[in-house]
Amino acid sequence: MTTAGGLPPRYRTALRQVRGLGSARSGTDHFWRQRLTAVANVPLVIAFVLIVVLLMGRNHAAAVQIIGSPVVAIILLLFVASVTYHMRLGMQVIIEDYVHQDLPKLVLLIANTFFTAAVAFGCGYAILKLSFGV
Repeated sequence: MTTAGGLPPRYRTALRQVRGLGSARSGTDHFWRQRLTAVANVPLVIAFVLIVVLLMGRNHAAAVQIIGSPVVAIILLLFVASVTYHMRLGMQVIIEDYVHQDLPKLVLLIANTFFTAAVAFGCGYAILKLSFGV
């Protein structure tokens, strides 16, 4: 007699009962998203540093003119989106690994999502405001 997986019943473990995380295949997705954003962050951080160096010593009008360039604004928006998403993924792993009670873990995961969204939207608003000169 075998099970659906082809193994005799005595070889089945409690892992088959896991729901939502780990062996339920969502950990791999999270891992790859974190690695993908890390790879995307490499050129975006280099571009961000170059833009900041370009802005150093400039007055406000010159800085607005540089950030108003569509290419610079798009690079900055991509940088903010990628870095904040990567930050949320990293903090989620830390919270899940080190907070063991369910309610504090849930509250911290929600706070993590709201905080990173607030940072992303705040930075995006600032970049768009400078870019469009509104």
